[in-house]
Amino acid sequence: MQIPAYKLLFISTPVGAIGTGIGGGVELTLFNITQEMTRRGHKVEIVAPQGSVMQQFTVKEIAGKLQTPAQNQTRNSPITMLKNSVLANMWDYARQVQADYDLIVNFAYDWLPLYLTPFFNCPIAHFISMGSLIDAIDQIIESVAIEFPNTIGVYTQSQADTFSCAEQCYCLLNGLDLSIYQFCPKPTQSLAWVGRIAPEKGLEDAVAAAEITGITLKIFGLKQDVSYWEKICQEHPDAPIEYVGFLPTVELQKELGKCRAVLVTPRWIEAFGNVAIEALACGVPLIAYRRGGLTEIVQSGKTGFLVEPDSVQGLVEAIEHLDEIDRRACRQQAETLYSLEAMGDRTEAWFQKILRIGYPETA
Repeated sequence: MQIPAYKLLFISTPVGAIGTGIGGGVELTLFNITQEMTRRGHKVEIVAPQGSVMQQFTVKEIAGKLQTPAQNQTRNSPITMLKNSVLANMWDYARQVQADYDLIVNFAYDWLPLYLTPFFNCPIAHFISMGSLIDAIDQIIESVAIEFPNTIGVYTQSQADTFSCAEQCYCLLNGLDLSIYQFCPKPTQSLAWVGRIAPEKGLEDAVAAAEITGITLKIFGLKQDVSYWEKICQEHPDAPIEYVGFLPTVELQKELGKCRAVLVTPRWIEAFGNVAIEALACGVPLIAYRRGGLTEIVQSGKTGFLVEPDSVQGLVEAIEHLDEIDRRACRQQAETLYSLEAMGDRTEAWFQKILRIGYPETA
């Protein structure tokens, strides 16, 4: 059946401008979905905090103070709204222009967009980027999932299972423009770690594994928590690490592809792990903790190894078995499951399901 061309309004994360890396994997997800939906003939407008840049796409920039990332809050944290909040300002803009769109897609893990859902005439789809973190957000996600069926999208089943409304969540996985990820059949001996440098990412375990094996660990990512980074350097002064920096995708994949494996060491339940599929696209095996969405990405023994969470020794043992992995199998997995086309099919099916079923009548 021919899919109609939709007019889509994408509302970005309010924790940082697109292009800064503060939004983590949400930035890449938003870009890739925009790219594929545009290619398929849909009209997309992106709304994001002031200072946002997204390559060939125009962004409606909204001024205001940034939200505190959910990872920096506790389970019982109250919902707060800053004076001149960029989150509130973005959604006020959405309210004003909603009649011009078929569907609004929220990419923020925050309470306000979920709360506003029944007050909008235009349907709202929520792409939830994290698992359960804050009780108040859990509660509003569950309420929206029941009142507005199919509107809660998640990356993986593991992420969905952290919510009581798991059966009402729509799993989307993710996808990449594989044409910009070059397969590298013959790597150097270096290992890699990629991500925001913050405590929940568990970088210290990867550094400890590099120190034990004596293998250089190249670190790619934004130093979001500088004190955390400095503590790691102080505790592991002799570790063979090299901080490369936060690189644009095209530069990152060139460096990443040369690495023997990527270590993925989250302390929390990662909803997905864009880093994981970027590595696979370059033919790079994964050594990851058996936690969250990574358990659905890593084909242990074929495209990498899953090890017990928080086990540095497990990382070390997996490194010793890297020669058993065929790098071509890694690229093949990316081509089969994580292409832009595959992601586009899943996303379009989600949009279609929401728009076909329709919304309850608003007051």
